[in-house]
Amino acid sequence: MASGFFAILDDIAALMDDVAVSSKIATQKTAGILGDDLAVNAEKATGFLSSRELPVLWAITKGSFLNKLILLPIVFLLNFFFPVAIKWILIAGGFYLAFEGVEKIIEFFFHKKHEDATAVKEVEEATEAEALDAEKVKVKSAITTDFILSVEIVIIALGTVLGEDLVTQILTVSIVAFVATVGVYGLVALIVRMDDAGYNLMKRSNNKGFLSALGQFLVKLLPLVIKFLAVIGTLALLLVSGGIFVHNVDYLHHIVPAVPSFLKQFTIGLIAGILAVIVFTVVKKIISLFKPAKAV
Repeated sequence: MASGFFAILDDIAALMDDVAVSSKIATQKTAGILGDDLAVNAEKATGFLSSRELPVLWAITKGSFLNKLILLPIVFLLNFFFPVAIKWILIAGGFYLAFEGVEKIIEFFFHKKHEDATAVKEVEEATEAEALDAEKVKVKSAITTDFILSVEIVIIALGTVLGEDLVTQILTVSIVAFVATVGVYGLVALIVRMDDAGYNLMKRSNNKGFLSALGQFLVKLLPLVIKFLAVIGTLALLLVSGGIFVHNVDYLHHIVPAVPSFLKQFTIGLIAGILAVIVFTVVKKIISLFKPAKAV
């Protein structure tokens, strides 16, 4: 009886060793996508009132956890019964990410002046209900983007343990998914609260000495970090989408092999995004033509 019990403990210990090793390898493989995930989500989690930053971030984090809970069983079932579907899901997600990236570029170059001129007026005139509606829209967009990036993370992690038994696969991918969510959104929380930390340091030091200087530095650094992350987040969307196409479309994988991979991925992501924006705009206009005119 005792020997059987200790044998079970040995099996559990051996399994956990395998899971630890597999999780380390899977985390290393997904490091790039986690960096992109951080840049994209940090950019999406900003732009709110200071009092709403953490509640909004918590809402996005809960959505991210829900995304993982939905994705994990679906990915395992599809991998077992219909593995080719995973490729098409990734490609569809790639078009979505590329669309978001190109849309941000278009907004920056063609709508930025108009937005800057009306931003203050919109904030002043917005009611509390309108502000909450705008917040919900941004949170929904962030959770949708997180879903696409989560698909990539889960599938990459699964790809590193396909040769292992099912239990090891499930535990490894689940651990990576959990660590990805906690790590990314934990860092995002630190970034968006950087200015509050700076103000607290200034207050505690009575605006004197090293702590005050550090606080002022953090306050001045936050807008630069946000702008930097906005640029990096947009580039990340295009690079991740291009990477999805390169790794899942054989023709694109072998095209122009002399070009550096990051440049090829960015170019393909940019082209896919432009096509997605064109299709979206045309479909939107066609739908608007068939909509009944509103009565005046």
